[in-house]
Amino acid sequence: MSMAIGRLVSMRSCSGWRPFLIFVPLLFILSHLFSVLELHQNSILEGHQKGHKKKFDHLVLGPAAGRGLPSRLHCEGIRALNKTRALNPSHATNVADGVTFITVFAVYNTSTDVRANDRPSDLVSVGNASYSKIERSLAILDVFINFIQVTMPLSNVIVLTNPELNVPVHRDMVTVLPIQGEYSRDKLMLQRIRSYITFLDMRLKEQSQRQGRINHYIFTDSDIAVVDDLGHIFNKYPNFHLALTFRNNKDQPLNSGFIAVRGTTDGILRARNFLQKVLEVYGSKYMSASRMLGDQLALAWVVKSHPSFDVRRFTKAQAYLEEIDGASVLFLPCALYNWTPPEGAGQFHGMPLDIKVVHFKGSRKRLMLEAWNFFNSSSDIWDMLCLILGSGRTKYDF
Repeated sequence: MSMAIGRLVSMRSCSGWRPFLIFVPLLFILSHLFSVLELHQNSILEGHQKGHKKKFDHLVLGPAAGRGLPSRLHCEGIRALNKTRALNPSHATNVADGVTFITVFAVYNTSTDVRANDRPSDLVSVGNASYSKIERSLAILDVFINFIQVTMPLSNVIVLTNPELNVPVHRDMVTVLPIQGEYSRDKLMLQRIRSYITFLDMRLKEQSQRQGRINHYIFTDSDIAVVDDLGHIFNKYPNFHLALTFRNNKDQPLNSGFIAVRGTTDGILRARNFLQKVLEVYGSKYMSASRMLGDQLALAWVVKSHPSFDVRRFTKAQAYLEEIDGASVLFLPCALYNWTPPEGAGQFHGMPLDIKVVHFKGSRKRLMLEAWNFFNSSSDIWDMLCLILGSGRTKYDF
């Protein structure tokens, strides 16, 4: 009897533990599930907040990279510590020939008169000036011209643009040259090469009528600042037909924002044919990247596909010559002739002391205007370069 009662108690005890043992893991699973859901909701909230986070409307300065490295600009705040030359246009490089800068200008979603549009409500202020979206593009173009006229005051500037666009640029030594083409946002990089080729064709026709000194050409983006005289390129390297800028980047080693062309008949012809080859490669291989980067990818393909070309030369920031498809191509390091402010190339190694060109590409357009405003008030090119170098990773684009 006692043994039967013991078995019954034992059975009841086991039956009481079984639901508890099942309930414990269930509790753990539910707790974990709630934690995951809460984490997911927090991530959505943070993403939502980040998506609505406003960009800075001013520069945020930080330590200037490159301090202590030889041949780099050293700064204390926005004061340069090792200036090597004074910016004096009267002491510019002694160049017997002239230099003309060419850039392509286009705007979108606007009437043919860029000044005729109503100013939108979302104006952006830089210093004491406020800009609509269209006015920002014009301001960048204006500052592009300003830097050239300060550092190379004898140089002309030619703005290639849509014939239907009325570009209100009225400056000494600046010409607006309409060239027919497709200036839509999706085709602008393609059109830029076409416009360059058309311009060189026009110069070839005029070449037989030209006498006296030669005029060389530098094709650039309009978001660059020329901070030193560039005429020396054509004297120091007398044997090139066109010059490109390179960087140590496996997929995009060449930047199309700076292309120099020697102004002789042979130089113009060979540069024109080289760009025609780039255009053909662009159209056949990289139309999927026509809105951005297609021209740079096509440039790289033309250069790297040449049998004798050694891509390892891109790893050293030293100028060199190479024969590519019948043209003598001078490769100039981006570190000097197409340097990008912090947030891109140069952020770890600082700014070279012999820098020639600063390229405010991507999210750096406000910085270009800020830099000009600072230089305009201080007249010190080196302190301005410290301002640019210390700008850090601020998202100041507009």
